[in-house]
Amino acid sequence: MGRFLPGKLPYEFLQKLVFTKLGIPDKRVLVGPSIGEDAAVIEFGDRVLVMATDPITAATKDIGWLSVHINANDVASCGVKPIWFLCTILLPEGSDESIVEEILSQIDRACKELKIALIGGHTEISAGLNRPIIVGFMIGEAPKDRYVRTGGAKPGDSIY
Repeated sequence: MGRFLPGKLPYEFLQKLVFTKLGIPDKRVLVGPSIGEDAAVIEFGDRVLVMATDPITAATKDIGWLSVHINANDVASCGVKPIWFLCTILLPEGSDESIVEEILSQIDRACKELKIALIGGHTEISAGLNRPIIVGFMIGEAPKDRYVRTGGAKPGDSIY
Protein backbone atom coordinates (compact mmCIF):
# COMPACT_ATOMS: atom_id res chain seq x y z
CA MET A 1 0.00 0.00 0.00
CA GLY A 2 2.90 2.37 0.53
CA ARG A 3 2.83 5.70 2.30
CA PHE A 4 -0.37 7.49 3.24
CA LEU A 5 -1.29 11.08 2.47
CA PRO A 6 -2.58 13.34 5.26
CA GLY A 7 -6.19 12.65 6.26
CA LYS A 8 -8.20 9.54 6.93
CA LEU A 9 -6.72 6.15 6.14
CA PRO A 10 -7.95 4.49 2.92
CA TYR A 11 -11.03 2.27 3.17
CA GLU A 12 -9.15 -0.81 1.95
CA PHE A 13 -6.51 -0.42 4.65
CA LEU A 14 -9.15 0.02 7.35
CA GLN A 15 -10.94 -3.15 6.20
CA LYS A 16 -7.75 -5.20 5.90
CA LEU A 17 -5.83 -4.16 8.97
CA VAL A 18 -7.63 -1.83 11.36
CA PHE A 19 -11.01 -3.59 11.57
CA THR A 20 -9.31 -6.96 12.07
CA LYS A 21 -7.57 -5.82 15.28
CA LEU A 22 -10.38 -4.87 17.66
CA GLY A 23 -9.52 -6.71 20.85
CA ILE A 24 -12.14 -9.00 22.36
CA PRO A 25 -15.80 -9.01 21.32
CA ASP A 26 -18.31 -7.55 23.79
CA LYS A 27 -22.02 -8.23 23.33
CA ARG A 28 -22.85 -4.82 24.87
CA VAL A 29 -21.27 -3.06 21.88
CA LEU A 30 -24.31 -2.31 19.73
CA VAL A 31 -22.40 -0.17 17.22
CA GLY A 32 -18.65 -0.58 16.89
CA PRO A 33 -16.02 0.51 14.42
CA SER A 34 -17.06 0.47 10.78
CA ILE A 35 -17.05 2.68 7.72
CA GLY A 36 -19.59 5.51 8.02
CA GLU A 37 -20.19 5.19 11.75
CA ASP A 38 -19.30 8.35 13.65
CA ALA A 39 -19.83 6.97 17.16
CA ALA A 40 -19.83 3.79 19.21
CA VAL A 41 -22.97 2.70 21.04
CA ILE A 42 -22.68 0.68 24.26
CA GLU A 43 -25.66 -0.93 25.99
CA PHE A 44 -26.20 -0.25 29.71
CA GLY A 45 -29.46 -2.00 30.56
CA ASP A 46 -32.33 0.08 29.18
CA ARG A 47 -29.90 2.95 28.31
CA VAL A 48 -27.05 3.40 25.86
CA LEU A 49 -23.90 5.47 25.95
CA VAL A 50 -23.00 7.00 22.58
CA MET A 51 -19.32 7.92 22.34
CA ALA A 52 -17.22 9.62 19.69
CA THR A 53 -13.67 10.85 19.40
CA ASP A 54 -12.06 13.15 16.87
CA PRO A 55 -8.81 15.12 16.75
CA ILE A 56 -8.32 18.69 15.66
CA THR A 57 -4.97 18.62 13.88
CA ALA A 58 -4.99 21.23 11.13
CA ALA A 59 -6.82 24.18 12.67
CA THR A 60 -5.16 26.60 15.06
CA LYS A 61 -7.85 29.29 15.24
CA ASP A 62 -10.71 28.35 17.59
CA ILE A 63 -9.22 24.87 18.10
CA GLY A 64 -10.86 24.39 21.53
CA TRP A 65 -14.30 25.48 20.31
CA LEU A 66 -13.98 23.25 17.22
CA SER A 67 -13.00 20.23 19.31
CA VAL A 68 -16.19 20.43 21.36
CA HIS A 69 -18.47 21.10 18.39
CA ILE A 70 -17.00 18.46 16.06
CA ASN A 71 -17.18 15.76 18.71
CA ALA A 72 -20.67 16.86 19.79
CA ASN A 73 -21.79 16.63 16.17
CA ASP A 74 -20.74 12.98 15.96
CA VAL A 75 -22.87 12.09 19.01
CA ALA A 76 -25.78 14.29 17.90
CA SER A 77 -25.78 12.68 14.45
CA CYS A 78 -26.87 9.49 16.25
CA GLY A 79 -29.92 11.36 17.55
CA VAL A 80 -28.43 11.64 21.05
CA LYS A 81 -27.70 14.76 23.09
CA PRO A 82 -23.99 15.20 23.90
CA ILE A 83 -23.54 15.43 27.69
CA TRP A 84 -19.91 14.85 28.76
CA PHE A 85 -16.61 15.89 27.15
CA LEU A 86 -13.01 14.90 27.77
CA CYS A 87 -10.01 16.16 25.83
CA THR A 88 -6.28 15.80 25.48
CA ILE A 89 -4.46 19.01 24.63
CA LEU A 90 -0.97 18.61 23.17
CA LEU A 91 1.05 21.81 22.94
CA PRO A 92 4.35 22.55 21.18
CA GLU A 93 7.50 23.36 23.10
CA GLY A 94 7.65 27.05 23.93
CA SER A 95 3.91 27.33 24.60
CA ASP A 96 3.01 29.65 27.43
CA GLU A 97 0.13 30.27 29.81
CA SER A 98 -1.73 32.43 27.28
CA ILE A 99 -2.26 29.59 24.76
CA VAL A 100 -3.54 27.28 27.50
CA GLU A 101 -5.91 30.01 28.72
CA GLU A 102 -7.14 30.68 25.17
CA ILE A 103 -7.84 27.01 24.36
CA LEU A 104 -9.51 26.28 27.70
CA SER A 105 -11.66 29.41 27.40
CA GLN A 106 -12.82 28.24 23.96
CA ILE A 107 -13.64 24.77 25.32
CA ASP A 108 -15.50 26.29 28.27
CA ARG A 109 -17.50 28.62 25.98
CA ALA A 110 -18.44 25.79 23.60
CA CYS A 111 -19.43 23.48 26.46
CA LYS A 112 -21.63 26.19 27.94
CA GLU A 113 -23.22 26.90 24.53
CA LEU A 114 -24.14 23.23 24.13
CA LYS A 115 -24.84 22.53 27.83
CA ILE A 116 -22.03 19.96 28.06
CA ALA A 117 -19.88 19.18 31.11
CA LEU A 118 -16.10 19.04 30.68
CA ILE A 119 -15.30 16.05 32.90
CA GLY A 120 -11.59 15.47 32.40
CA GLY A 121 -8.63 15.25 30.12
CA HIS A 122 -4.90 15.73 29.86
CA THR A 123 -2.68 18.68 28.91
CA GLU A 124 1.02 18.50 28.09
CA ILE A 125 3.90 20.05 26.19
CA SER A 126 5.00 17.58 23.50
CA ALA A 127 8.27 17.60 21.58
CA GLY A 128 8.04 17.57 17.80
CA LEU A 129 4.83 19.57 17.44
CA ASN A 130 4.65 22.86 15.54
CA ARG A 131 1.06 23.68 16.59
CA PRO A 132 -1.49 22.61 19.24
CA ILE A 133 -3.40 19.37 18.72
CA ILE A 134 -6.58 18.47 20.59
CA VAL A 135 -8.16 15.04 20.74
CA GLY A 136 -11.73 15.23 22.01
CA PHE A 137 -13.96 12.49 23.38
CA MET A 138 -17.71 13.12 23.66
CA ILE A 139 -20.31 11.01 25.45
CA GLY A 140 -24.09 11.11 25.26
CA GLU A 141 -26.74 8.98 26.93
CA ALA A 142 -30.16 7.89 25.67
CA PRO A 143 -32.85 5.26 26.10
CA LYS A 144 -31.83 2.07 24.33
CA ASP A 145 -34.41 2.52 21.57
CA ARG A 146 -33.63 6.21 20.91
CA TYR A 147 -30.47 6.29 18.80
CA VAL A 148 -29.75 5.93 15.10
CA ARG A 149 -26.74 4.60 13.24
CA THR A 150 -24.85 7.04 11.04
CA GLY A 151 -23.58 4.43 8.56
CA GLY A 152 -25.58 2.73 5.88
CA ALA A 153 -27.79 5.61 4.74
CA LYS A 154 -29.20 5.05 1.27
CA PRO A 155 -30.87 7.28 -1.33
CA GLY A 156 -34.49 7.79 -0.35
CA ASP A 157 -33.89 7.50 3.42
CA SER A 158 -35.50 10.20 5.55
CA ILE A 159 -33.26 12.59 7.48
CA TYR A 160 -34.58 14.34 10.59
